[in-house]
Amino acid sequence: MAKTPVLTPQADDFPRWYQDLINKAELADNGPVRGTMVIRPYGYALWERMQHDMDARIKATGTQNAYFPLLIPQSYLTREAEHVEGFAPELAVVTHGGGKELEEPAVVRPTSETIVNEYFSKWVQSYRDLPLLINQWANVVRWEMRPRLFLRTSEFLWQEGHTAHATYEEARDFAAHIHRHVYGDFMRDVLAMDFVLGRKTAKERFAGAINTLTLEGMMGDGKALQLGTSHELGQNFAKAFHTRYLSKDGHQELVWQTSWGSTTRLIGALVMMHGDDNGLRVPPRLAPVQAVVLAIKGDDAVLAEVREIGETLKAAGVRVQVDDRTDIPFGRRAVDWELKGVPVRVEVGPRDLANGTAMLVRRIRGGKEPVAIGALAALLPTLLEEDQTLLLTRARERREARTSDVRTVDEAVEATAAGGWARLPWAALGEEGEAGLAEHGVTVRCLVAEDGAVPDADETPGNVALVARAY
Repeated sequence: MAKTPVLTPQADDFPRWYQDLINKAELADNGPVRGTMVIRPYGYALWERMQHDMDARIKATGTQNAYFPLLIPQSYLTREAEHVEGFAPELAVVTHGGGKELEEPAVVRPTSETIVNEYFSKWVQSYRDLPLLINQWANVVRWEMRPRLFLRTSEFLWQEGHTAHATYEEARDFAAHIHRHVYGDFMRDVLAMDFVLGRKTAKERFAGAINTLTLEGMMGDGKALQLGTSHELGQNFAKAFHTRYLSKDGHQELVWQTSWGSTTRLIGALVMMHGDDNGLRVPPRLAPVQAVVLAIKGDDAVLAEVREIGETLKAAGVRVQVDDRTDIPFGRRAVDWELKGVPVRVEVGPRDLANGTAMLVRRIRGGKEPVAIGALAALLPTLLEEDQTLLLTRARERREARTSDVRTVDEAVEATAAGGWARLPWAALGEEGEAGLAEHGVTVRCLVAEDGAVPDADETPGNVALVARAY
């Protein structure tokens, strides 16, 4: 009789596979209120690693961390018309507190442009106060009608950056720097994620922005997922909140602004871009545990050796965990670590110990082989870097193989229905064609220039539209 798979195979039901993996890898669970989630310790460890690395990159730009209130007066959101219209369907509103009806309802933070500007307008007086570069790590609430853990939840964690500049050019360049060198470099170099850098169309732009820059990744089923965004806000919020500064020549000027964010959605992206039918595959540079050393049996000599190997690998700079829980069957423990996507397993039993070897199991490349115990500390850092590169290469190869060049809306719909992306000239598609795609559940994920660069404007000649079905 065939063995029942631990996870629903991706080819049978990709959404079910995703839910199975989130559950069995102990990443998250559904919260008690519909659309909320509980992030379990292993899932949160992934977020902590992401947060630590990205925070350093953000601070390297000169940005400082701060914190703004969770509750925002409802009147703040009404000051910028496009902003409130864009977020109105997703708002959670507090009307009572302390047993009494509030004089003014408070919105639970969906994003912080409005409350940040309330304070920027107080803090910015002169050109000497600029640029003002602020980031916060926080939670936000956007009432979600079709929740899915990590991808779309009513509450999620994120970082949101907010900046004010003296000129349009400074703001534009800062938003582009965050887009490419904070988000792009982090996602490529740490998460081993393949993506396309592009510009959102007017229809897909952030509410209240004059330009939205995006990173779009292809998931294992061929659908797109927006990985992060960086927005040029122009002077829209500055006008609404009177955020002005005294220029060097003595004139009152409105500031130019940006905002940008990335969320715990990146954990869902990690699962769907790198996971396989055996579970998650965590990029070694991200992995909270890069190598787990497992004792196959509770033999005293074996237990002593696995602990010694753990200390040796730790001294070599490998993030390691020793699994000496021999009261739990070895097969079950091995499957659990496979599900969690730990890059390397080092398995030691009495026979291995007698041979002076350990069984080295590679989660990303696959396969296993005996390795001399004394060689592990020198070997593992090299193997981990190889596997980091391999994950990125495979993700890029999948996107390239499943992206088609087409000429019409019908061809684009057909290509995306087959589980891929399509490219076609934006001049041939336009807003009318974009509306036609939407009728089939297909969106323009971004615009790119002919050479693959990020275009300076929507209507730059030669712009190409990248279209897909998306999460």
